[in-house]
Amino acid sequence: MTKTQIQVPDELFREIRSFAKAREWSLAETFRRGAEMLLEVYDAKAPATNNWKAPVSSRVGWKGLSLRQLREAAMADSEPRLHEP
Repeated sequence: MTKTQIQVPDELFREIRSFAKAREWSLAETFRRGAEMLLEVYDAKAPATNNWKAPVSSRVGWKGLSLRQLREAAMADSEPRLHEP
């Protein structure tokens, strides 16, 4: 087993600590399980999609949106959601 150190925002830390306590898990076990879940949900072998480009067409109806906004909208729809707000 490898020992490591991570940084998380205070609010996330409080939520994770409360989550772990309710299940009687250590923080380390909670983070391990979270990492395992990410590997199950996301395809680790899939290439990064940073090179996505908006299709070129005069009829797409995306007037007024920048390429960055189009990319963000496409990426938001393509990622699995683990937690609904």
